[in-house]
Amino acid sequence: MFRGNHPARVDDKGRLKLPAEFKRRADEAYGPQFYITSKDGKRAEIYPLREWEKLEEQLAKIPNMNPAKKKFLDVTNYYGQMAELDSQGRLLLPQILRESAKVTAEVVVLGSQTYLEVVNHDDFKAKLDSDPLNEADMAALADLGL
Repeated sequence: MFRGNHPARVDDKGRLKLPAEFKRRADEAYGPQFYITSKDGKRAEIYPLREWEKLEEQLAKIPNMNPAKKKFLDVTNYYGQMAELDSQGRLLLPQILRESAKVTAEVVVLGSQTYLEVVNHDDFKAKLDSDPLNEADMAALADLGL
């Protein structure tokens, strides 16, 4: 389980050094292979390959003609790329995604349970400030049993 926030930096070559806590978890539970993609071009999503393959198994149950499935695959394939941790614990983020999500320098690496999200630090902070968790959000979560 990935959780928490770890500020990081993407180097000039587009490599993200996984924060130590996330790297430790990945080493213990998953290994060095990842699938990096996005559903919106604003966040890089780093899936341990095993977690991405679980998603693919669910997708395989949906008919190929389903328009939502096709759209999901189009988007995640457009931004997607396999990656492997190098000896220094770095992952190369796909160039098209680095540019789209503006993850080219200071970033925030967020744990999202089974995968990691990488977002532009300043953009993410501005979104948190402009759209904070509110009572309606809390009520919706309560309705879901949280």
